[in-house]
Amino acid sequence: MFDPAILKRRRENLMEAMGEGSVGIWVGAPELIRSRDSNFRYRPSSDVLYLTGFEEPGSVVVFRPGDEDGHRFTLFVRPRNEEREIWEGRRLGPERAKEALGADQVFPIEELEEQLPKLMVGADRLYYQLNRYPDMDAKVLQGLQASHRQRRFGKDTPATIIESASLLDELRLFKSPEELEVMRKAASLTAQAHRRAMAVARPGMKEYQLEALIAYQFRVNGCTEVAYQSIVGGGGNAAVLHYIENQDTLRDGDLVLIDAGAEYQYYAGDITRTFPVNGKFSPQQRDVYQVVLEAELAAIEVCKPGNRFNDVHDKAVRVLTEGLVSLGVLKGSVDELIEGEAFKSYYMHKTGHWLGLDVHDVGRYFEDDKSSRTLKPGMVLTVEPGLYFHPEFSKDDAAKPFVGTGIRVEDDILITESGYENLTHEAPKTVEDIEAVVGTEELP
Repeated sequence: MFDPAILKRRRENLMEAMGEGSVGIWVGAPELIRSRDSNFRYRPSSDVLYLTGFEEPGSVVVFRPGDEDGHRFTLFVRPRNEEREIWEGRRLGPERAKEALGADQVFPIEELEEQLPKLMVGADRLYYQLNRYPDMDAKVLQGLQASHRQRRFGKDTPATIIESASLLDELRLFKSPEELEVMRKAASLTAQAHRRAMAVARPGMKEYQLEALIAYQFRVNGCTEVAYQSIVGGGGNAAVLHYIENQDTLRDGDLVLIDAGAEYQYYAGDITRTFPVNGKFSPQQRDVYQVVLEAELAAIEVCKPGNRFNDVHDKAVRVLTEGLVSLGVLKGSVDELIEGEAFKSYYMHKTGHWLGLDVHDVGRYFEDDKSSRTLKPGMVLTVEPGLYFHPEFSKDDAAKPFVGTGIRVEDDILITESGYENLTHEAPKTVEDIEAVVGTEELP
């Protein structure tokens, strides 16, 4: 995934943040049963991937920055097993994992409960994420309790459990040049798939046909998976924020909203585009679309070092509210409408989120003083304003001309030293560019 030296640097940065006298435990995601003896496709824990590059299930990572014996990085993995490997594929095993992953010591995962208490002795605080994997919580707490028996011999053992996210999330928030290279690829492949979906779209298709085409484009270009379940909503379905049924027919005269992202080398792309199924915006559709697009463009311009995360949302809200007034949906002073949150009937979500190994990536949104987070170089966020006129819940007479319309436009934005970089600029989004692409290719 990444050069071992990069992974080692990440571990060193984490252990420096932990400080001596600490121990930290990070858990690889378990396999999940789909039905009976069939599992869902395995997706490794993002934290363990970030720190080790290890992709197998059933792993636990333990860090002890001040270990006097030099065992700062301990790894637990599944042992080699001929029968299971014939059925399920290769395992690295403890012997090979030590060299391949740069661990100081490696144990079979079956020895976790025996070794954990020993690894906690000598530390006064434990970094661990409770309530993520309940089965592992029990083992960690049992190990902690067992380690306390060494106090009678004058040994230190952890008296405090600190949320591990307080350290690692902040490291993951700022993307390295190597990560950004991968994220640019994920963004580009995502944009290409959206363009292809536009090109083959036409009335009479099923939403799931576009979903399948997008998944095909991702996979054929080397992506392991979609970054999240794709949304393909035609007509009123686009006003359902997390619509994932993707089963209805795309009708002439409707818009279709596609929110889909590629996962490339475990990093997520995340794009939303909305376009006319027949390739031509109606005047009303164009008017609403332009409001959303202008809000997105204005919000992106706020994505610069020194501005606040909430500044992006605030700019989008102002432009959307001004647009709703110009459309005749809202009436009154824009400032008063914003203060009274009148826009929330048509725009009910935030304008973006962090992006990285997870599509809703880690990292705090507020400073220690509770103010909105200051944007800094290396952060990657989405910008995704929208307007939604739900066919059942839009009761205002002024909104009737737009009922059954849902529009969102979303791009992935990197904060740079001098401003920003739009990682997903390849996906068409102006009215002219969209109309030039839709319906220009045959469905394969």
